[in-house]
Amino acid sequence: MPSHYADLDSACGFALPRSHARGRLVRLGPVLDEVLSAHAYPAPIARLLSEALVLTALLGATLKDAGGQMTLQAHADEAILSLLVCDYRGGELRGYVRFDADRLAAEPGLPSLYGLFGKGYLAITFDQAASKERYQGIVPLEGESLAESVRHFFAQSEQIPSLVRVAVDDTGHVAGGLLLQHLPEGEEGRERLHTRLDHPEWENVAILGSTLKAGELADPALPFETLLWRLFHQEEVRLLARTELVRGCRCSPDHVRSVLAGFGPEERTEMIGEDGLIRVDCEFCSRAFPLDPAEL
Repeated sequence: MPSHYADLDSACGFALPRSHARGRLVRLGPVLDEVLSAHAYPAPIARLLSEALVLTALLGATLKDAGGQMTLQAHADEAILSLLVCDYRGGELRGYVRFDADRLAAEPGLPSLYGLFGKGYLAITFDQAASKERYQGIVPLEGESLAESVRHFFAQSEQIPSLVRVAVDDTGHVAGGLLLQHLPEGEEGRERLHTRLDHPEWENVAILGSTLKAGELADPALPFETLLWRLFHQEEVRLLARTELVRGCRCSPDHVRSVLAGFGPEERTEMIGEDGLIRVDCEFCSRAFPLDPAEL
């Protein structure tokens, strides 16, 4: 992919002060390929994970705590797809999906969100490193897409009117997303759903955001600034901080040792294989770490 595509693998914030709204644009390219290459995902699963990674970047890039972490997890019992998990920390993205390949192959056509998860749920967790605080919201996996479930999360858990759009291009190598939110009291806002009474202009902003085409979101040759001008040329638009995104996996021999050190001697003994080693697999990057118990 040409190197002059400046807005690939980045997140850019923006504000619409007169309309009491803020937003964020994300576009993934090489990072997407790196994450997906860890496993041979079938097309429907790869597309779903691509959407989840964009959503994770949209939400994670809102963290003000540089050391904080945001985790998006979709879970279901006795479904084709049992677990999807992505997380964001300091501009680093990772994610993987656990699914039943045989049941997916037997499914005719492209499964819907309900067809993949059944009665699953979506959990979004924010861990603040500085304050050690954790906030988690859980909502049912409803609607036609993960993006719609995230919108339900904001409406139910945060009480913030939001527009969430995600698109993956036909090649599957580029994906983009838009998060647009109403702030009833300026750029910081307050978390209350009083939009129509406080600022009816939100409906107009949401309508403008809804005109964004999937092809524009996932077009690597379309700069974020041009995209925002097309959407909100009648508004005052303030560009906020930009975050560069990379694939990140925190697994390493030292990290695995530190995790295993948290188990008791009897538990570690049960982990030893026939070759006398403890083997730990990282599902995010598909790497295996064989360790000698004596090292622990």
